[in-house]
Amino acid sequence: MKTLSFSSQIKRIYFKATGYSYANMGRLFLRLFIGIMMMQFGVRQIENFDLLKDIFPGVIGMTSHATLIVMICIEIMCSAFIMFGFLTRVMIIPPFVSMILAEYYLLHDYVRESAFMLDWQQPGYVPILFMGIYFFLLLVGPGKISIDYFLSLHIIHTENKSEGELEEV
Repeated sequence: MKTLSFSSQIKRIYFKATGYSYANMGRLFLRLFIGIMMMQFGVRQIENFDLLKDIFPGVIGMTSHATLIVMICIEIMCSAFIMFGFLTRVMIIPPFVSMILAEYYLLHDYVRESAFMLDWQQPGYVPILFMGIYFFLLLVGPGKISIDYFLSLHIIHTENKSEGELEEV
């Protein structure tokens, strides 16, 4: 049995810890995480619908009641699609836009204050965090652990094309 020196063991551990990439698992985790986090907002709005329907801000000419229904649909349906990895890049756009609107409505009271005067406890940072994660997923895509990837494989195989076209997924 061959014994490794201490420095060889450290190098081996280092390469195992830094050399392997779990990009697809990371994308799956991020999709599940952002989906669950956004879905909880939709569930809370369903639970408090009677209270929120009159005070929810109306956007794009819709009443507050209609806006709340649209937001609940976006938060529940788009989150489910994102979590499953189905039409991921398309389903990211509605919640991304809704977070832009949420940021506007949360921060429009702070117009007179400079951005550096806001602290981390104010709710304006939550939509920005969601937008950052959505933008990242929009750029990198759903990964190989998704319905999008498996559908792409099916389409490529039925058209007798090479799987090399999916290397960037």
